[in-house]
Amino acid sequence: MTPDMTRRGLLIILSSPSGAGKSTLSRRLLDWDPSLRFSVSATTRKPRPGEVDGEHYHFMTEESFKRSVAEQGMLEHAHVFGNFYGSPRAPVEEAIGQGCDVLFDIDWQGAQQIRNSALGQHTLSVFILPPSIEELHRRLVSRGQDAPEVIAKRMQKSWDEISHWDGYDFVLVNDDLDATFERLKTIVTATRLRRSQQPALVEHVRHLQTEFEELS
Repeated sequence: MTPDMTRRGLLIILSSPSGAGKSTLSRRLLDWDPSLRFSVSATTRKPRPGEVDGEHYHFMTEESFKRSVAEQGMLEHAHVFGNFYGSPRAPVEEAIGQGCDVLFDIDWQGAQQIRNSALGQHTLSVFILPPSIEELHRRLVSRGQDAPEVIAKRMQKSWDEISHWDGYDFVLVNDDLDATFERLKTIVTATRLRRSQQPALVEHVRHLQTEFEELS
């Protein structure tokens, strides 16, 4: 797919507790529509092995991160597990102005900040719930990415994330990944047709009115 210059771009937010599936669903969305742009977050944490600056994260010092926040350079930001994370504003504004949708993989705090920003009317937020806490724990363990103490911290934080489910436009229970992805595609497709996303509609209606008056 190519960017649609007849509409404004959407800020598509996916949130969930760790292990509920938002990262996998994000990758599937990007494969489904190559015109989607992923919002690469900025962070003050150190790069992990294999991570590339500008691709996985924009790695910043704490000083430069705080300066960017003070200068309104972040759409949202939060302090998580001892590090700062945020979404740079400039590339997002550029993308949606060109009719491109921007995908965010962020937590409820970031989602709330974006929804309350000047770009809030162009935001679609979706929360992904796990089918059960037992399954959530199983998925975290099976990933094999984190030590037991890290998994324990993520599980403790999971309820705080889940408790904010009602602040989102849509909520999906990810009990079947393929079915959840189909529902997610439907939501994105429908929201792209929202009146606020189609500025050309006003001119089209004016043209129809002119045609109507000419026939009268």
